[in-house]
Amino acid sequence: MKKQNQPNYKLIYSDIIEQKFPHKKAECEKLLEKKILSALDILELNNRIFGIKDQTLKKMNKKLRSYNESDILRILDYQKNHRINNLQVAKHFGLSRNTMTKWRKMYQ
Repeated sequence: MKKQNQPNYKLIYSDIIEQKFPHKKAECEKLLEKKILSALDILELNNRIFGIKDQTLKKMNKKLRSYNESDILRILDYQKNHRINNLQVAKHFGLSRNTMTKWRKMYQ
């Protein structure tokens, strides 16, 4: 099985921070030090750098997200550790309830 090529998000976000948002470097440093950035880390970096966007852009971005198995398991662990229902997790991570239900059926 061939591994799919991914953009180098560390380099991309490091360049953005250095060129346009040097005042946010300390805030994002811990995430950028990670060896591998998960989809959740990338979303967190994006929010820290650019802030929360308006609702139409948020909706568009939700359609373009993809999560690998480790990200899904991390979200499910978050749900278990915080003892919250699918709706609360979906709202926290910007997912749909149906996605959460599907993931729970697949992985638990």
